[in-house]
Amino acid sequence: MFHYLKFFHYYAIVLLGCAFLLFADYFILIGFAMFASIYVLGDALFGDDTSTPTLANRVVINAMLYGSAPLLVVLLISSLWLVTPHNWAFMVTFSEFIGYDFVQAKLNTSGFELTIAVVFCGLMLSGIATVVGHELVHRIAKPIDVCFGRWLMSLTLDANFSIEHVYHHHAKVATEADPVTAPRGRNVYVHTVYAIIGTNKSAWNIEKKRLARKKQALLSHHNKVIRGWLMSALYLFAAGMIAGWQGALFLGLIGATGKCILEIVNYMEHYGLVRDPRQPVKPKHSWNSNRKISTWAMFNLPRHSHHHEHGAMPFEKLQPMPEAPMMISGYVSTIGIALIPPLWFALMKPKLAHWDSHFANKEELDIIEQQNIKRRQRPLIAYFY
Repeated sequence: MFHYLKFFHYYAIVLLGCAFLLFADYFILIGFAMFASIYVLGDALFGDDTSTPTLANRVVINAMLYGSAPLLVVLLISSLWLVTPHNWAFMVTFSEFIGYDFVQAKLNTSGFELTIAVVFCGLMLSGIATVVGHELVHRIAKPIDVCFGRWLMSLTLDANFSIEHVYHHHAKVATEADPVTAPRGRNVYVHTVYAIIGTNKSAWNIEKKRLARKKQALLSHHNKVIRGWLMSALYLFAAGMIAGWQGALFLGLIGATGKCILEIVNYMEHYGLVRDPRQPVKPKHSWNSNRKISTWAMFNLPRHSHHHEHGAMPFEKLQPMPEAPMMISGYVSTIGIALIPPLWFALMKPKLAHWDSHFANKEELDIIEQQNIKRRQRPLIAYFY
């Protein structure tokens, strides 16, 4: 039973985070600090989870994933309350019931606290919408699951992840053709811009080819990319109807933060690794992590090496792959490190050297040498790159 329950813990953490959002004011800072501490300290103190239990109860497994829907409603309503110019009647009643003035707390919330709230909500949304959406869009034999996954991803303005990730990233990972595999020397800020542009361009090209094969118009309702953008637009329109332009802007910023977090995570998972496009994807072609708290919070997604070797493998069957190249730490910790490029490069340099000497084959070493030559030929660009 524990191996089922451990994946539900993130939902409890998000509910607690929503409570801090509703209390507003300085409680937002306390909630954010609590969230970060749980995942940074938890991963540091509790070590790895290399267990491989058999989880066969499909009802419970699907409840884990589809349980994200009601939790997302709570998170999004809590977020909208922070910025809505109206005082919702039920919040006024709730204030009287528990003896805490939520309306005044909202008014006392500073711009700095709202900025932290965007990051805080972006992190929580990533864990619910992006991680669960990622799992569901891989179920390509089940259109309902894929559709629900796309709606989840639309909350981070990225419904078309279902196209690019499944049909391009998994085929091109660790090659120059993959927009989310960062070459050595590229910092996370530049990478995020490259990745956002590159993944959207890639999704458009994939859909363009699909529609051409089916002899359907590119600019039509048949185009899944256009439908994906419209899904996000409809979501933000609904936010505006509930909480005015402030609500639409706030959820838009949270969604954009969630998308950026996704690309930061992609950066961490694939930075500096290379593969000969003619050779198959192996566990060595992505950075792995078995840290307990991150693994439980993200439905085994940190077991990324096995996920890339077998992209269709459901999360409950992913293996820890202790022989794969290991990430610096857990996911939240590594996000923080990646955001400080000098620290990131210093910590990753010995890891990449170890990868080159223990994992790379001749073809991959040749690719690395060609990349190094290109970087040396443009030192000024490489400095900023």
